[in-house]
Amino acid sequence: MRILFIESGEIWSNNLAKGFTASGHDVLISGPIDNENLSSMIKTFKPDFSITVGWGAEHTKDKQKIIREQMAAHKIPLVYWAVEDPAYTEAWSLPLINAIAPDFVFTICPDTVETYKQLGILASHLDFGYEETIHQPIHIHSEYKSQIAIVANAYPDILENYPNHFRHRSIDILIRPLLKENIRIDFWGNNWDKMDDYLGFKIPNEWIHGFLNYKDANKVYSSSKILLGLQNYPALLTQRTYEILGSGGFLLTLDTPGVRKNFIPRKDLVVSLSPEETIHKVHYYLNQPEKRSQIQMQGRKSVEEHSYKFRANQIISTLIENDILKTGLNEMKGKGEIIYYSPNDHYETYKVQKGDTLYKISRKFEVPIEELKTLNVLSSDLIIENQILKIRKRFV
Repeated sequence: MRILFIESGEIWSNNLAKGFTASGHDVLISGPIDNENLSSMIKTFKPDFSITVGWGAEHTKDKQKIIREQMAAHKIPLVYWAVEDPAYTEAWSLPLINAIAPDFVFTICPDTVETYKQLGILASHLDFGYEETIHQPIHIHSEYKSQIAIVANAYPDILENYPNHFRHRSIDILIRPLLKENIRIDFWGNNWDKMDDYLGFKIPNEWIHGFLNYKDANKVYSSSKILLGLQNYPALLTQRTYEILGSGGFLLTLDTPGVRKNFIPRKDLVVSLSPEETIHKVHYYLNQPEKRSQIQMQGRKSVEEHSYKFRANQIISTLIENDILKTGLNEMKGKGEIIYYSPNDHYETYKVQKGDTLYKISRKFEVPIEELKTLNVLSSDLIIENQILKIRKRFV
């Protein structure tokens, strides 16, 4: 099967997209879209269906219109995965769904499925997962080694604007008590240096490491004795819950119905209901390497059914069951590869390498950054490995 993935970010191109290829399907990653290149992708790649996720650079108002018009013109089934539910169903998911008119909607929130169905939208539940080729146990990296670590963005603005958000409880139970006892936590992610007023403590600068590339997260998971896992909703799980367990990490997270529905405390992971319990379990498990190891191995085994290969197969089966795709398409295999859209021969192009930045590429080819952004319809300086960039028009 051939799947067009309308995406220009790093995360979804490296997890759900790879889940499809693991079952032998071919995936074309669009990169930044415009009316001309999206039409070209459809005509040349001939996808069986297309999919887009969450919100990102390809979900501006103008691009929503392009997606809707091109899918309709070429009669390509369009799937949307609403990963911002339930908090942003009204503010984001529904307006976007109305704009792009997908043939089917998946949502991470089971309760929101009924909301969509009542509006006449075909919908089903699809949870987060983990990508086996990225989130797997690896050897300890000294630069990521720590006693206790957390990989998460701080989101101080969201915490300020949404005082009832469940993430407050996560922080109050898992982070604040350790800081109060001056127990070191190594923070990976954005804006933890802006959390002093909110936390009531100044996090030492040497504990804060800033942005972490998505593909490097498992280096922290494999090199830390305890990983703290925040939860955003009582009944749902964050994507990092699955990714930490898939990487063989030892996870300490909140004791919630969502956690207990999917995993067994003290067998797959460890949970806490209070600040006191967090402190107790941190001290206990730091001194119990054998018990940590047993839980890590079992957690790694239990999470296997939540791989993105499983999620991708779930998507295809659901689409066939709902007559969005023809029966038998699931058996049509390709090379099982990810392809990045390549602009036409009228342009000199460059394939982004690991460690590249738009600034480096601009200097390398002596093309101003703004010209590169305009040529490639980039709304920011963000680029991803293996992405094909137009550099300049060829002179023939």
